[in-house]
Amino acid sequence: MADSDSSESSEPSAGSRVFNERCVIVGGGIAGVSCAEELSRLAPDASIEVVCGAPLVKAVTNFRQVGRSLAEFEVNEKHLAYLTNKCPNIRVYNSSAVSFLPASKVIQVSDAAYHPYRKLCICTGAVPKIIAKDHPRVIGIRDTESVEEFQKKLVDARRIMVVGNGGIATELVYEVSGCEVVWAIKDKSIGHAFFDEGAATFFLPHLETPHHSAESAAGKPAEAKPLKRTKYVLDSVAKQKPSLLPEGMHLPPPYPSSRGGIHGPITPPGCTKPPLVENCEVGSALGPDWHTERRMKGGGYGEHYRHVHVEYECEVAGLLSPGEFHSRGLRSEEFPSKQPQPEGSTAKTQRVVPHEDYWPVYVELNNGKVYGCDLVVSATGVVPNTSAFVNKWKGAELQLKFAADGGILVDSEMRTSIPNVYAAGDVCTVQWDSPPANWFPMRLWTQARQTGVYTARCIFAHAMNEPVGGPDFCFELFTHITRFFGYKVVLLGRYNAQGLGDDYEILLRCSKGMEYVKVVLQKGRMVGAVLIGDTDLEETFENLILNKMDLSRYGESLLDPNIDIEDYFD
Repeated sequence: MADSDSSESSEPSAGSRVFNERCVIVGGGIAGVSCAEELSRLAPDASIEVVCGAPLVKAVTNFRQVGRSLAEFEVNEKHLAYLTNKCPNIRVYNSSAVSFLPASKVIQVSDAAYHPYRKLCICTGAVPKIIAKDHPRVIGIRDTESVEEFQKKLVDARRIMVVGNGGIATELVYEVSGCEVVWAIKDKSIGHAFFDEGAATFFLPHLETPHHSAESAAGKPAEAKPLKRTKYVLDSVAKQKPSLLPEGMHLPPPYPSSRGGIHGPITPPGCTKPPLVENCEVGSALGPDWHTERRMKGGGYGEHYRHVHVEYECEVAGLLSPGEFHSRGLRSEEFPSKQPQPEGSTAKTQRVVPHEDYWPVYVELNNGKVYGCDLVVSATGVVPNTSAFVNKWKGAELQLKFAADGGILVDSEMRTSIPNVYAAGDVCTVQWDSPPANWFPMRLWTQARQTGVYTARCIFAHAMNEPVGGPDFCFELFTHITRFFGYKVVLLGRYNAQGLGDDYEILLRCSKGMEYVKVVLQKGRMVGAVLIGDTDLEETFENLILNKMDLSRYGESLLDPNIDIEDYFD
């Protein structure tokens, strides 16, 4: 089975250099960039074009293999020239895909050009589901640009409502200060996509704890650490002029093809030059530390004020203007009073919110409650970004097949229903005949990198008429490392007993404010785990799941804090 870490793979053999196909990758997010980098490593003579609608690309850096499948990494935003300077056979074009013509094997883009391909990989990610897309008081959080817009609108906000219970919503609620926050979720507990009610209870006290207190309890230093990465300013000039790129980087000219001619956008025979189309592609998804070094402060209270009220098991029924609100004779909910501040807190709690007539928008929930607020953040999930690839021509052989969730269906070798067309990352939905027992797909940056690298290996193997050799080892076990409320969170396997029915048992260990450990067992064997805090158990538990060791005789002593389980199972 193939190695899951591209950074540790050996150099390509001499025979691989005969691969000189023209490959086009659409999308500059984690999946697209990972695919391009791996394909360039495998086939240095290939002509690789990356079509990216955003002015920056997302690159995986500081990759560290923690275990056999488990890995940690950072996601950095890089100038478009980053890929070309790192991989000479890659060219990046700042355009959005508008449509594609599979019969002619070309991609039409927004700057009045076409990109022909021999192999195509679609990595356009996903777009946020917005509860009221054109409402001026509603914003969706998905990419860097939307975060910056949110920061600007937040400055004057006295109260915001965050709608959704996924990773972005959970992180956002923790990061916002200086205003009241109503968190509306459809589940019985917070962070339902990532942890159960027990873990949610562990995190609840930190909804209103100042960051320095929460992070100290989580084992992190109270002071903020500098982020060792280059920051870029987005403007229409900087993203186009080589003189404003980071020192040592340049935007190269089109490169000659090994088959003759110049690679890059063309107008192929039989195709008219398309009109200019407004850039319509959403920027690539946020990475694991998107909120680092970002100031997210409202304007209603003191700088360190944090007050979150959670409305459980509800959804948004409608948004009302002040006129609609009063004409219906409704009454808005009073925001719960602020709890006593932790010792040493400098938060200011005086009210500065005027009469309810001044709320610019009222959110009506399906539990009958109405809240006035200044801003509504829609974080209710995403849908695959496939609009440019919905074919309008007849002929079943030229049609992509889509899953019920809107993703492009791919097989166990990441192939779509159209020959020589692949998909990776959030835009696709895997349909594998024999999926691994303890792995399942989830739209996360971890799997975006994994599928991007694996798809490159599949493209290369197919072009060379070689067997792929089965999915990479990383697909043997679901793994994800992230942070919530200042705590390290590790998810392994069927961490919430997904798909196990009632045939499982749970072991728990919890130290309030320090750590939370949950193990899922089925027939005496570990099949999943949740690790919150600096437990140092992730590698041991990963091995226990992969080795399918019978742990029946250990019982609850498996989580006994007085037993060094790492040494015991070493």
